[in-house]
Amino acid sequence: RNQLRGIAATHGIGDARVDEVLHMVGLTDVAHHRLRTFSLGMSQRLGIAIALLGDPEVVMLDEPANGLDPDGIKWIRELLRGLAAEGRTVFVSSHLMSEMALTADHLIVVGAGRVLADMSMSDFVSNASAGSVLVRSPQAQQLRGIIGADGVTVTSTAPTELEVSGRSAASIGEIAASAGVVLHELATRAPSLEQA
Repeated sequence: RNQLRGIAATHGIGDARVDEVLHMVGLTDVAHHRLRTFSLGMSQRLGIAIALLGDPEVVMLDEPANGLDPDGIKWIRELLRGLAAEGRTVFVSSHLMSEMALTADHLIVVGAGRVLADMSMSDFVSNASAGSVLVRSPQAQQLRGIIGADGVTVTSTAPTELEVSGRSAASIGEIAASAGVVLHELATRAPSLEQA
């Protein structure tokens, strides 16, 4: 707490805000501990507290989930979404694609010093691939023969399972119904952010 108060004081920020951000990042119970006793996750939380001290409109964090346990990762996701819901702009740099898929609304992809993409998360994933459809049926091989067409790829992942690209789940369901093929599962699979 004393280190955080020192930083706050240099910017004219009072103790009430220090206590508020310590509570926000879940460090109230350890506020009197020495920094050298902090774990990597606790140090990460302290860094986030420092970033939030001035009640900024724009928050930029680099790998904020680094060193956090699963509960901490869930906490940072909720904190970032909460900050955005308050009307703040939250920029997060991360290599944890699965976590960003759960956290971010908008994506900017930078590679080799250039912006490669700047769009909503959903648009980025849907633009990257049409995804596929998982089909489970005791008559999978019969269905395979009747759903094939130009631009449609059908692969067998098991004797009763197909993965279909190039045809919608609705189309597959209609073809199966017309042919009297029993379906046990028909599920659209969107590509993951990492795949996109």
